[in-house]
Amino acid sequence: MGTLVLVATPIGNLGDISPRAVEALKTAALICCEDTRRTGKLLSHFGIRGVRMAIANEHTEVARVEEVLGLLGGGATVAVVTDAGTPGISDPGERLVAAAIEHGHIVSAIPGPAADVMAVVISGLPSARYVMDGFLPRSGPERAIRLRDAATEPRTVVLYEAPHRLLRTLVDLRQLCGDDRRVVLARELTKLHEEVWRGTLVEAVAHVEGRAPQGEYVIVLQGAPARADVTDDEINRQLALQLADGASKKSAIAAVADHLGVPKNRVYDLALVIANASR
Repeated sequence: MGTLVLVATPIGNLGDISPRAVEALKTAALICCEDTRRTGKLLSHFGIRGVRMAIANEHTEVARVEEVLGLLGGGATVAVVTDAGTPGISDPGERLVAAAIEHGHIVSAIPGPAADVMAVVISGLPSARYVMDGFLPRSGPERAIRLRDAATEPRTVVLYEAPHRLLRTLVDLRQLCGDDRRVVLARELTKLHEEVWRGTLVEAVAHVEGRAPQGEYVIVLQGAPARADVTDDEINRQLALQLADGASKKSAIAAVADHLGVPKNRVYDLALVIANASR
């Protein structure tokens, strides 16, 4: 069977590419990429020539599926890259992976740079558990929902944002989270002018106001503090919704604790009461 290989490429510093990544790109029958010019420069830098490239971006990834499946069906290896970082993480790749798996092909990955991981580990915020939420919608109700979810999420939250929308997003987060929630703004990671700014949301808005930010940003937001005002009735209601949706008791407890920002043992005790009452 053919193999679809997701290849992580540098997010800035070209020295971060791995020897395995170079070899995979060199031997692929096809490289699916967001921009042939940008990927072409990367290949040229590492002396890779003669490999065919095809555009698979947010607009063309679905249309590329048939061609990729044809190559995989013939036993070939197809590589997937994005402009920078790990494919499938807020970048194309996810739909090619799903199609390859559905048709019984091997899917593999060559790990490497990922801006969200780097930003979290250098942020100084809790990194053992975090939520990667990628780019927010530009407008509409979906944006409001995603912002609310980020504001109430107890785990550290990672967002990507374009420079011209950075201030608006920080203002929105400040309105939902308050002035004092900690936030980290990271840009140009691994590059010569790498910049990591740390402070509160009110300080972040002041820091960005009047500037012309450049380059995509990674926003690392401190998780919401544990809520002391959550009632047992609310926990029970959320548990009932989770269980009605088919969740197991264990997963329902974990989901409710995360969603409401309350200790898991408190949710567990209430779940036991519900279980005993239903016997």
